[in-house]
This record gives sequence, structure tokens and C-alpha cells, in this order.
Amino acid sequence: MAENNRAVVKLKEKFSASIIDVVEFRGEVTVTVAKDAIMEILSFLKLSLQYNLLTDLTAVDYLGKKEERFMMVYLLYSIPNKDRLRIKTPVSEAECTIPTATTVWKTANWLEREVFDLFGIAFSGHPDLRRILMTDDWVGHPLRKDYPLQGPDREPYKGRLS
Repeated sequence: MAENNRAVVKLKEKFSASIIDVVEFRGEVTVTVAKDAIMEILSFLKLSLQYNLLTDLTAVDYLGKKEERFMMVYLLYSIPNKDRLRIKTPVSEAECTIPTATTVWKTANWLEREVFDLFGIAFSGHPDLRRILMTDDWVGHPLRKDYPLQGPDREPYKGRLS
């Protein structure tokens, strides 16, 4: 039924070359798009299709499972249409940067800082890209799958000492 979704139809009409995949699962529609078109697509969704609320954005680390290591995920909601839409775009480890969505939604500011802090994905054009959860001197990005379980430079947990 994703093919009948108004937003999916409009996206396919306007950005057909940039649509990688469309999936519907349990009533949730996910559109995967090319990274080079992400800002144009997000702007179109907000301005033309009334997805006026960015409810969340995050990333997924597919270390060793996919060609592109990371996937950026944008969760959108259209208040007038009462419709949700998930937009995803792949981000490579070698080029671990993506344009900021703060130019479209101001709410992206702290959400992008969290992704930067925990995954190490940089957002070009972000107004204040710095750590938000970890201390400034923290080494690494804790939500990456290759991050040491006990944290940097720490002895492995050996259970209760008695």
C-alpha cells in the first residue's frame, strides 16, 4: 500500500532517480533516498507535502553488513494530514558527513548533535556541531558497533569482586 501513499507518489514523480527503495511494514512507510538529494527531498516534504514536524532523527550502524556503513533516519509527521513518514539515506564511513537538516527544521539542531556525538557522523553547515552527551575530551563514538564495550582505555568488567 506504500505505492498508494500520496507522499510516495509525489516523491517518485519528482525524485525518481534518487529513490532507492520504498517499504511498508505494519503500516509504516519508509523511503530510502540517495544522500546527494536528501536536502532537496526533505525541503520538498516540508514545503510541498506539509511534513512540518521532524519528530526525530537518528542513525544506524551496519558495520560489516552493508556496503554503506551508516544509515541516517529521519522521522517526519504531517500535522495537517496526520501522516507519518520515515526517510532514510546511506552514509559511508569514508565520507562520514551529510548536510544539516537545521535549515529545514530547527529541531534538527540537538538531534544532529546527538548523532554526531554517538555515531561520529558530521553535519555540514550545522550551526553548533559539538558533543552534547559525552565530555569534550571523550575518545570515540559509543554507539558505533566497533566501539569497545567497556569504553576507551578501561579494564574489561570481571563481574562482582568479593
